[in-house]
Amino acid sequence: MASPSRVPREVPGSYGLPYVSAIRDRLDFYYNQGQDKYFESRVEKYGSTVVRINVPPGPFMARDPRVVAVLDAKSFPVLFDVTKVEKKDLFTGTYMPSTSLTGGYRVCSYLDPAEPTHAKVKQMLFSLLSSRKDAFIPAFRTHFSSLLATVESQLALSGKSDFNALNDATSFEFIGDAYFGVLPSASELGTTGPTKAAKWLIWQLHPLVTLGLPRILEEPLLHSFHLPPFLVSSDYKALYKYFSAAATKALDAAETLGLNREEACHNLLFATVFNSYGGLKVLLPGILSRVAGAGEKFHQRLAAEIRGAVADAGGKVTMAALEKMELTKSAVWEALRLDPPVKFQYGRAKTDLDIESHDAVFAVKKGEMLFGYQPCDTRDPRVFGPTAAEYVGDRFVGEEGSKLLQYVYWSNGRETESPSVGNKQCPGKNLVVLVGRLLVVELFLRYDTFTAGVGTELLGTKVEFSAVTKATSGPEAVSNQQH
Repeated sequence: MASPSRVPREVPGSYGLPYVSAIRDRLDFYYNQGQDKYFESRVEKYGSTVVRINVPPGPFMARDPRVVAVLDAKSFPVLFDVTKVEKKDLFTGTYMPSTSLTGGYRVCSYLDPAEPTHAKVKQMLFSLLSSRKDAFIPAFRTHFSSLLATVESQLALSGKSDFNALNDATSFEFIGDAYFGVLPSASELGTTGPTKAAKWLIWQLHPLVTLGLPRILEEPLLHSFHLPPFLVSSDYKALYKYFSAAATKALDAAETLGLNREEACHNLLFATVFNSYGGLKVLLPGILSRVAGAGEKFHQRLAAEIRGAVADAGGKVTMAALEKMELTKSAVWEALRLDPPVKFQYGRAKTDLDIESHDAVFAVKKGEMLFGYQPCDTRDPRVFGPTAAEYVGDRFVGEEGSKLLQYVYWSNGRETESPSVGNKQCPGKNLVVLVGRLLVVELFLRYDTFTAGVGTELLGTKVEFSAVTKATSGPEAVSNQQH
């Protein structure tokens, strides 16, 4: 690979006319080209993977839509370096939802690591995850074995089963159970939690989504002005009430870290509902769709590995058994590489910077907004070769495969690095990978293979089971024979 010229160049690209060009670009992003093509076409037009572009939502919601986009695996990691970029109020990018949606507080995702509260909140989250580590595997298996039993019942009745609908309800229950030992459905929320959570999520993310409505409706309704927070205030209060009661141990611990209890509760709600639940709504259908598309021969390999490791562990799914499942880990990492739950990352240059792509070095001025569209970066053919845009389930197996993990960025950091109070990497990074692996394990302890139809929905992939073949070996096979 030729080394780039060390003489910094001007970043190519154009922002066009104020307002007019930003609105035109927004229409390209949502309707005329779609996300992937929007970025790929501009890389092609300017012959550079570092390029000046406008990003949505633009007028009249975002003060300034202009960014320097870093769209290859070499340039993207500058966004992780908090010595070079500031992360204050940039979680959702060029716009920021009203703090009325988070109890009047700027929650951790919007804080720069230099702000004192950032370390306290992140430590609260690390402490919570550590204190509940033994609950994750049994809670997941309980809730998701029940989900798959429902899938089988629905397949028997109608020949299809909507995974997303079941996952939305199951993931909410699982998170409440795993994090706090309190089922949301057993609280005053009842079964309304997922609906309230989804509504609250949309109020924050609507500038970045399309509902499939005519653009004459969507543009003014979703992409030009913020939806009024008071329309979801009752939903948010109900969620807050659950957290304030269910998370007493975590909130007690937060106070010992010097956090105000109310601020801690709003942060815990955001981390649990937006980051964790919002993540699982996207993550698990994404993994399922990729594994479904990988076909029966790949399913056989997964089943053999999973059942062998579980048998060696005395028939139990343990952390030690999961660590032995190299192909299963690779299958999940590959899904995260292709379909990161959070596609957009941002950072504002703290000083004048030189940013290096594969082919050149570019000069960026202090105060400029940097932006990364992760699917461009993690599907970089200069790193992942001719199959960069394809799902290769065993890509990360073995010594050579493990070398590629440094280019998996879904957690707002390299997969080979760890979250800390001083960076912006996802505090639940290891839990997310664990949950993804547990879904694959649950599937292939139960089934030899399965088929599913795949489409798209609001926040990601939509998956509908069409058939499952019950396990013919392993512990589930014995159970199937007994029934």
